Amino acid sequence: MTDWIFKILREPEWRQAEQSTEFPGSPADQLDGFIHFSTFAQLEGTVNKHFSDVDCCRLLVFDGASFAEEAMKWEPSRGGQLFPHLYAPLDVSLAIRTWKIDRQPSGQFDLSVAHEWMKAND
Repeated sequence: MTDWIFKILREPEWRQAEQSTEFPGSPADQLDGFIHFSTFAQLEGTVNKHFSDVDCCRLLVFDGASFAEEAMKWEPSRGGQLFPHLYAPLDVSLAIRTWKIDRQPSGQFDLSVAHEWMKAND
């Protein structure tokens, strides 16, 4: 089974990441010393907790096995859950899919594209 992992980027971060194969991460990533990812099950909590200040962002999905084993660590974070953390620059060209996601009038982000993609690929 594939370990699909997701990265969420604000639009300016996405534009920066597109320009380089060695994206150092968002300001929060750089502060923490690793690139934050989420599993599909963690995605809704992550986007609503950490991206409440924006109306749209980019959602990228990666095969967790595409990163060097020594660079990808699964570490406890929010509520003791294990989150994937990349201790290396991110090459966004490794993304399997990329979507623009928008905040809905309810205040939640529309993650239906990720739900549909997971149904087809899990």
